[in-house]
Amino acid sequence: MIRRIARRLLPDSIAARTAATVVLALFLTQAVSALIYLTDRPEGPPVHSFRVWVGRVSAIVQLVESTPQAERPRVVRALDDPILGVDWRDKAPRVRPDPPGMPLEFLRRRVRQAIGDPDRPVLIEMRHDRGLGPPRPLPLPDDPRGPSMVRLFVQLTDGSWLVFTSGEPPDGPFQMLRFGLWMAGIVAVVAALSLWAARRLTAPLAGFAAASERLGVDGEAAPLAEVGPRELRTATRAFNLMQERLRRFVADRTQMLAAISHDLRTPLTRLRLRAELVEDPEMQRKMLADLDEMEQMIKATLAFARDDAQKEPRGPLDLADLLQSLCDDRVDAGCDATYQGPGHLTVDGRPVALRRALANLMDNAIAYGGGCRVGLAAEVGNARITIDDDGPGIPVEEAEKVFAPFYRLERSRSRDTGGVGLGLSTARTILRRHGGDVTLANRPEGGLRATVLLPR
Repeated sequence: MIRRIARRLLPDSIAARTAATVVLALFLTQAVSALIYLTDRPEGPPVHSFRVWVGRVSAIVQLVESTPQAERPRVVRALDDPILGVDWRDKAPRVRPDPPGMPLEFLRRRVRQAIGDPDRPVLIEMRHDRGLGPPRPLPLPDDPRGPSMVRLFVQLTDGSWLVFTSGEPPDGPFQMLRFGLWMAGIVAVVAALSLWAARRLTAPLAGFAAASERLGVDGEAAPLAEVGPRELRTATRAFNLMQERLRRFVADRTQMLAAISHDLRTPLTRLRLRAELVEDPEMQRKMLADLDEMEQMIKATLAFARDDAQKEPRGPLDLADLLQSLCDDRVDAGCDATYQGPGHLTVDGRPVALRRALANLMDNAIAYGGGCRVGLAAEVGNARITIDDDGPGIPVEEAEKVFAPFYRLERSRSRDTGGVGLGLSTARTILRRHGGDVTLANRPEGGLRATVLLPR
């Protein structure tokens, strides 16, 4: 169950998986670093807690009181900083009254104790310029958020006032948010770079996959360039070697088939001459019929071998125009053939080879079904051709066997109607060399349907 879920969550491409691995490793490294940073911290009160803050306030008060008035502005400017702002005023400040329910007295008492004067005038007001909303209870003495919520006024012995205003503590409430944003930014940048690098690394694999798919369509495709890492170069070299061996195997088989078919013509000619000398007319007729059938098989085999060896260039062709032309040719020959579909539909293929494959299917429907109705439709990525007839159909278990070379049905499609069993085999071979296929199926209303799919 866990493995199934993991397989669904994992990216499908090698580039994405490589990038995800790098990003995950980076994220874990950042998480461990954050954990160490947050746990391995010095003990003691925070540098901006009430305890430290009150100590600084009392020290500054004592320092300013011991400084002559003429020097106080310069000293106050030197003491003023973003963490604890210090201001010296001659007049008493206007302070809002303490909000009800706010225990500010303990802070006032702590400041007086630190200064050493229990009767020292100390005013405290809640700061409303921090956007804190309604007043809230003061935090604990060691909470670093506490001083940033108040402004403190302490009267000096000469009647002037020191005003203490705290800034945001170094470790403010948005520290983790900032840390998280920084980490997310770093992860995003590393993820983008990792994905780019992984795609560059796996680009030869995409070409390798495309070449493997092209090999089943075009055996004469150019070999792959041996580039990339050592392992990929080794795999590419093996693929090119396999492609060359397959090309030689097909060429040798085709040449052997053509040679055998050609060499059979000589003994067939001698047999025909000898059959002419047979005195029994019935025996002579049967012998000549057998020789005619053998000669037809040889011619079909030679045509199959020639088309298999032919290196016709591929190019764009109008499939709709091709089908209409084939139907018109059969109508001119007195056959029943109709076309229904778009006026134009372009595919990439070999015109002569496709014409032969589709002609074989249409002639098959006319020969065994009395006519053919050809349909053409455009689909996503494919062109679909249907060739229907009104014949008896074929047994379901024979739907694939009829595509084997020299295979013919004995009952539903007799030998007497002609053919040597290479028409469907040739058609499927040509269509598969184009990256398509052909299948046969009985129609519910009767008759047989041949369905052709060709990539667009």
